[in-house]
Amino acid sequence: MVTAPATQAGARPVRGVAPGGPMRGVARGGLANLAGSAFTGAAGLGTTWLVAHGLGAHGAGGFFTATAVFVVATGVAKLGTQTSLVYWPARLRALGTPELVGRCLRIGLVPVAVASVLTGAALWQAGGLVAVLAPVLPAAALSDAVLAATRGYRSMRPTVGYDRILRPALQLAGLGTLWLVHGSPEAFALAWALPYVPTLALGVRALRALAGHSAAAPADPGGFTARAFWEFSAPRALAGVAQLALQRVDVVLVAALAGLPAAALYTVAGRFVIAGQFVNQAISQAVQPRLAESLATGDAEVARTLYQRATCWLVLATWPLYLLVAGYAPVYLALFGGHYAGAATITAVLAATMLVATACGMVDMVLAMAGRTRWNLGNVVAALAVTVVADVTLIPRYGALGAALGLAAAVLTNNLLPLAQIGYALRLHPFGAGTRVAGLLAVACFGVPALVTRIVVGDRPTVLAAAGAAVTVAGAVGYVGAAYPLRRPLGLLFPGPGKEKS
Repeated sequence: MVTAPATQAGARPVRGVAPGGPMRGVARGGLANLAGSAFTGAAGLGTTWLVAHGLGAHGAGGFFTATAVFVVATGVAKLGTQTSLVYWPARLRALGTPELVGRCLRIGLVPVAVASVLTGAALWQAGGLVAVLAPVLPAAALSDAVLAATRGYRSMRPTVGYDRILRPALQLAGLGTLWLVHGSPEAFALAWALPYVPTLALGVRALRALAGHSAAAPADPGGFTARAFWEFSAPRALAGVAQLALQRVDVVLVAALAGLPAAALYTVAGRFVIAGQFVNQAISQAVQPRLAESLATGDAEVARTLYQRATCWLVLATWPLYLLVAGYAPVYLALFGGHYAGAATITAVLAATMLVATACGMVDMVLAMAGRTRWNLGNVVAALAVTVVADVTLIPRYGALGAALGLAAAVLTNNLLPLAQIGYALRLHPFGAGTRVAGLLAVACFGVPALVTRIVVGDRPTVLAAAGAAVTVAGAVGYVGAAYPLRRPLGLLFPGPGKEKS
């Protein structure tokens, strides 16, 4: 049985989930979020192009540095509440105490407002483009926190509509206009940051509509307190900072230990990973509130079904990408120029690592939704330590490949540790029938054909691209065609909890 945090005294657990209900909701939310994330990704590429061509190399470098500082500072100002503002509203509603949600939101959002104002003031002192962005930091931090709270009500529409579509669209429109009129770096920075303001305003309106007119909170909160909220959030805040460091320290170390060309080689070789992260984020955010509810009520069957089905969909969506990039690495790298041709081994290492990571599913989120945020923190810190030690050891000898090996070790640490922990503490694992079928199907339709094609044709990008395109189209047809008769184990019929075999 799932071991969840203790049920609050006097709470009324909500049971009796309708067959197929959780998975239909997850599918709707996941598909919508995936579409929104795809738009965000495309808009991000458009933003990069506009800034690079509108500001030149020096100006673009300053812009990207300033926005990176802004993103990190925003993450710090959120105080780890993005998970808490999904976990606690979902948990309180599942336990039959929705009247406590308003108090929960105040406990989480007010400190974020204060922290974001203080962080913005600190950035203001830095000067330059960072100071231009600083006044908008509270809107960015609060918009993320408010939209997280709407997901606690099982609503993905505000996140998709406002954060995934509206904000990037406004950024593109503003930057495109400035590109046409040759705007200054300061104007570019403002055009990128200001869309967070309407995102916050619309997010607040959506949250108010979802919260409605809640009953007054009882005098006895029944186990939910500000201390409980922040005991859950504090490790997530520290883990968030560590995660940001984990995502950036490898590039910094490559540049410092092997030079800027090696850092560029490493960055280009691993750029494809972002696409898989969009899919993971889309599915995870759709599953998150329902998983919190099932763990709060001790419903092991629903929790297992959610985790295994979400992992199945993640593998089904991402393994073809990773297998194709690994198999046709020379073609992928040729898109960025001939001087990146030597990074094929790096690409293969990172693709293989992501195959393992996606097969573990959203394992860190499962651990967090079960209340084990301290375990999450320990895992991220361990992964960060592995990255630093491996990079310092391997980069001087192997260059960018050493960084790829270090990242692989860190990603495996950050996935296999929590996988063992949820297996021990919660008796959960992601390897249901659907996950196994999805993995085998992807290997059969994309992995094996790509490997055979590369062996036969060789590594010449032009010839390999032509042959690979034909083989990939045939594989995609076979993939879709095979998925239909296998739709039941793949979870495309949305059966009720308990249908999938472990």
